[in-house]
Amino acid sequence: MPPLSLIDRFLQGPVAHVVPARSVLPLQGLTLLAVEDSRFASDALRLMCQRSGARLRRVDRLQAAYAHLRVYRPDVMLVDMGLPDGRGDTLIRDLAKMHPKGPIVIAISGDPGTRTEAIAAGAQDFIDKPFPNLAAFQDAILRHLPDRADRAATTTASAPIIADPLALQNDLEQASDLVKSNPTDVQRRYLAGFVTGIARSANDPALAAAAQDMADVKGLDRLCQLLAARINGHKNPFDRSVL
Repeated sequence: MPPLSLIDRFLQGPVAHVVPARSVLPLQGLTLLAVEDSRFASDALRLMCQRSGARLRRVDRLQAAYAHLRVYRPDVMLVDMGLPDGRGDTLIRDLAKMHPKGPIVIAISGDPGTRTEAIAAGAQDFIDKPFPNLAAFQDAILRHLPDRADRAATTTASAPIIADPLALQNDLEQASDLVKSNPTDVQRRYLAGFVTGIARSANDPALAAAAQDMADVKGLDRLCQLLAARINGHKNPFDRSVL
């Protein structure tokens, strides 16, 4: 009897090396647009999207987001509530008018207190910064995609996502430059949110407290000193030995 061909072997039973359907990455094929001014937070999003099979685009201002939407249509939008040129809820309200044909809109913020504001504006979900582990991030998106009900989040990915420390350093330098520029009241409100988000991501309670205490020149000076210590005092911005 002649040896069985590859086709005959396949017909007789399953081939061991066939990849099962569940190996498909949970967010495979999706395009996400992050409207996020923090490079550190953006790098965390990049890593999570990369490990989930999604494509990530990023802009850091409201006006850039509107320009992007005139050309592209993402599947999911992650909108930071505090941006250099305005509040994220403004964009969220405009996106809500597109529902159900528009993208899924998820608000993100280092201030959990903005959740109510974001949902009221029309966001379908809210994610606190620092971002959760990979599985929680995937689940926050998948629960709004009924057509992907067969794709479970990567439950084994429970470890936190650690973004590039150089991106954090860049955020610290950006905050320091704004502090030194004699910020207006509007800029101070933005700065408070921006630095609070950085501090929470870096697990830095001293910096977070200073970000909320800029009512006078003394408060600004204290924040300026802390930022300078973290930028220039050591190479690792995560090192909390410099206070």
